[in-house]
Amino acid sequence: MLTEDFDYELPVGLIAQVPVDPRDSARLLDSRDVSDHSFSDLPDLLRTGDLLVVNRTRVRPARLIGKKAGTGGEVEVLLLKRVGGEAWEALVRPARRLHKGVEIGFGGIRGTLLEDPVGGRAIVSLETEGDIEESLRRWGQVPLPPYIHGALADPDRYQTLWADLPGSVAAPTAGLHFTSALVDRLSAAGVSLASVDLEVGLATFRPISVARVEDHEMHSEVFRVDATVVSAIDRTRERGGRVIAVGTTSVRALESAAVGGGRIKAVNGETDLFLRPGVEFSVVDALITNFHMPRSSLIVMLAGFMGPVWRGVYEAAIERRYRFLSFGDAMFCERA
Repeated sequence: MLTEDFDYELPVGLIAQVPVDPRDSARLLDSRDVSDHSFSDLPDLLRTGDLLVVNRTRVRPARLIGKKAGTGGEVEVLLLKRVGGEAWEALVRPARRLHKGVEIGFGGIRGTLLEDPVGGRAIVSLETEGDIEESLRRWGQVPLPPYIHGALADPDRYQTLWADLPGSVAAPTAGLHFTSALVDRLSAAGVSLASVDLEVGLATFRPISVARVEDHEMHSEVFRVDATVVSAIDRTRERGGRVIAVGTTSVRALESAAVGGGRIKAVNGETDLFLRPGVEFSVVDALITNFHMPRSSLIVMLAGFMGPVWRGVYEAAIERRYRFLSFGDAMFCERA
């Protein structure tokens, strides 16, 4: 498959810069008949017995701005994931001016490069007094995607209702549309809720830069699927309900835990699963997701999930001026 086959023209004016308020007032496109709704209409699109699976990860304040020891030059580090002890995989810049052994001060955090950067990535050791997560909350910043050009007055608008396990560098954005009142209405309509944890990292937001989709390297992401989710899916299958993933990260977690027959097992590990056309989706029956960047692994996943009709749905969304990407609107689709 050619990466160019997953391209489309995204007008810059459709890239949402701020989230809507209230959260559930975002628009929702039902791909089944390409009809327009408000996200608050979601209970009307689901059925009694359905199960929503959300990603409960929390965006870590993983962006650190510091000064290089000796020269005082500014260094930016974006922590991707912890790889053991005090060591973190990170994106660093300016990478060409950094090398193994360079020390960087980030307020109350001291960083040391443990290797020369390769492709803008390096392993960085972080030392601090007390708990590193506490220090990151004090000295770090929540990283927003590069296509968002302003700052949020309320950083919690980039966190979901369920965000409680820090570890991601980007939000599972489909979950940003939910409010407590909407969850109560879904529960009253007989729709259940379960949660997984996938730490959104480089694999999710890294663009496809190769000509052939199959040659794209998917980096691994830490994920956890516990026994409560296994039981929830078993009960859903028994009552004839659908498993509906809230966001592509929930899809990736669930399909990485698949054991066949639409069921899963409990897993605590890492996944480099690359979901695309030709790869079987065996767990997720339907998906709630935002609109994604062209030529991205997320568009490729969507094409594999819903089939070639994705392009017509996206054309309709652009024509009707839906808002795209992280703070944008949402769509509902079923597995082809």
